[in-house]
Amino acid sequence: MKETLITLATKTQINNLANGDSGDIEKTVTNIINAVIGMLGIVCVILIIIGGINYMTSSGDAGKVKKAKDIILYGIIGMVICVLAFAITNFVIGAINQ
Repeated sequence: MKETLITLATKTQINNLANGDSGDIEKTVTNIINAVIGMLGIVCVILIIIGGINYMTSSGDAGKVKKAKDIILYGIIGMVICVLAFAITNFVIGAINQ
């Protein structure tokens, strides 16, 4: 994943320089951060789905039900953190650019 992000950043910078642009590093950083936060959001949704499947297949076992509820809760908390991180990041970078 690290190599993919480095490749993406490098290609973007090379394209910006080739087009005569001085290299909009803020835009590149924003795009990379948003992509990472988006991937983390997808992981949170997958966790919620896995927790739901575990909950449905727990057959009333108290230990499995608690574990499934915890997975769902952690997925929701992660999703909230991703949304807040997205909002804060874009707000701060937008404020810096002005």
